[in-house]
Amino acid sequence: MESTTTKAISCTELSKQFGDFVAVDKISFDVERGEIFGFLGANGAGKTTAMRMLCGLSYPTSGKARVAGFDVYTQQESIKKNIGYMSQKFSLYENLSILENIEFFGGVYGLSDNELKSRSNQLVDTLGLQQEAKKMVGSLPLGWKQKLAFSVAIIHNPTIVFLDEPTGGVDPVTRRQFWDLIYTAAGRGITIFVTTHYMDEAEYCNRVSIMVDGRVEALDSPTNLKARFSTDSMDDVFYQLARGAKRAAD
Repeated sequence: MESTTTKAISCTELSKQFGDFVAVDKISFDVERGEIFGFLGANGAGKTTAMRMLCGLSYPTSGKARVAGFDVYTQQESIKKNIGYMSQKFSLYENLSILENIEFFGGVYGLSDNELKSRSNQLVDTLGLQQEAKKMVGSLPLGWKQKLAFSVAIIHNPTIVFLDEPTGGVDPVTRRQFWDLIYTAAGRGITIFVTTHYMDEAEYCNRVSIMVDGRVEALDSPTNLKARFSTDSMDDVFYQLARGAKRAAD
């Protein structure tokens, strides 16, 4: 059962160290429930390492964090049950049909047979895939694969869904359609935690965090960040912060 808290995510001086290398250096931030939160950073910034800790896949070296009300040190399994996750690489099985993928992941997320049948039908109808439901996922265009993967990631109505560069490689029109799905999910109260390399997508977020060399160097709404850096472009905000980065790879 989900723990009660007013924050979807709360981090205080969260750090991860590998030997002498500090991948994540005392980051602190909160994410509100139902918020679309952009988590940005150049390669080497530490955002992937930070996301792994928040998803319950890696233990922090120090600091505190709670995700969906659960502690990242002692309640990792509870975190996993209350989140959805979509990787930057397509995460469904291409040699299974659309329905088979939905049924498989719905079962993994613990849906009952009745819930799974109802939500499967709803998902297929929402995406307009009634005629393709029995087709192999591998035959779908990339944009449809990504939209399906996102829909499956939230089929169990998680508190939070983590999206790791979900629109990489798709065309601008499909990217905008994907964000329509994100807005719909946020409207249902699901918190969106998203990484992206597309700065126009940062504009769609309620707030944006920008990491540089393991630290959070800026965190605010896109409008306030552009005002702070005297620019009308999130690209420019990002470049102003990232150009001083010393790391080369994440």
